Amino acid sequence: MQHTSVLSSADAPRNADSGSAEIERACALFDLPFPELLYRAQTVHRQHFDPAAVQLSTLLSIKTGGCPEDCAYCPQSIRYETGVTNEPLLDVQQVIAAARAAQESGATRFCMGAAWRGPKQRELDGVLELVRAVKGIGLETCVTLGMLKDGQAEQLKDAGLDYYNHNLDTAPDFYGTIITTRTYEDRLATLARVRRAGIRVCCGGIVGMGETRRQRAALLVQLAALDPPPESVPINALVRVAGTPLAEAAAIDPLEFVRTIAVARILMPASMIRLSAGREDLGETAQALCFIAGANSIFYGDKLLTTDNPHTRQDVALLQKLGMRPAAAA
Repeated sequence: MQHTSVLSSADAPRNADSGSAEIERACALFDLPFPELLYRAQTVHRQHFDPAAVQLSTLLSIKTGGCPEDCAYCPQSIRYETGVTNEPLLDVQQVIAAARAAQESGATRFCMGAAWRGPKQRELDGVLELVRAVKGIGLETCVTLGMLKDGQAEQLKDAGLDYYNHNLDTAPDFYGTIITTRTYEDRLATLARVRRAGIRVCCGGIVGMGETRRQRAALLVQLAALDPPPESVPINALVRVAGTPLAEAAAIDPLEFVRTIAVARILMPASMIRLSAGREDLGETAQALCFIAGANSIFYGDKLLTTDNPHTRQDVALLQKLGMRPAAAA
């Protein structure tokens, strides 16, 4: 795969001349002795958040499989044989039942994901109905639908959408190794549309896809350079799915993942840093270290789209063990 995209001048880091210097600074943070890095991250975290509170979000796949993109990590791509079938958009009753169950379990935000390159208007109309319904039961709403066209973000805003998720995935110079069917500029353009519509941004990435530490640092620098930085930053550890090109990728070291969380917290002090995919492989000890490093949100529930997630009982038990608690709704 060949990377051909470049960042547009409108969406470049706020201080483009210092981009390299910012990456060097992030690399220097990664290289700190582990206790020093966690101390710095926890100090920043306490200046902005209650260190004992964790925001709970639940993610539901509302339209599974059949995606035409070639994201090398994704089991929902039609290009790979992963056993995921192409299913239609869920109806309102199914989604509301799942949203109520999430709410009763303590989730305050309900995220809905659809496996599209980007929604057609008739598809978006169905999602707008779901957003209004979920908002109506008192949950924060978030969707991830792929790339948006002009005017679509405004429709989502009018329906009551609180957050739009659209990840950058990885560093600009590694992106073309992972995805060729959309560019970095495409992603930045959708994020700009979301911001212009007045919707809060959920944007993060995936680590453990074969990138270097410097490229992990560059991803975090790029996220921090968005103006303003994302309100919510999901950090995913690659879930290796049979049939995808990354099925045999080496697992990221759990302590390196913790370092990534810590650097994210330092670079984005006021953002919610969310532990997302891959928590099952991290285990309780690494997750606890992530909370010390500044993570203050998790995806809560047994599934993340099509991959496994720790059972809610496990998460409740872990938070109790750590003396932590779910954050109150905003």
